[in-house]
Amino acid sequence: MDIIIDILSDLHPEVDFEKCNSLIDDKILDSFDIVSLVADLTDEFDIAIPVEEIIPKNFNSAAAINEMVKRLEDE
Repeated sequence: MDIIIDILSDLHPEVDFEKCNSLIDDKILDSFDIVSLVADLTDEFDIAIPVEEIIPKNFNSAAAINEMVKRLEDE
């Protein structure tokens, strides 16, 4: 989880990612951020994030991103 928060903080240092659970809904993360985030997560965790996983519920919070990463690591 700390790695995910570090990655997110590099994108938007002004956001408290430990508390925010509406990153997509509140338009904090835009499409460019998602592309960068997917690339960073792929590199950091050695996972492939399929297109069908790139949906708002998987990116609305650091916790949701963490859950997706753990699920993909188990596959």
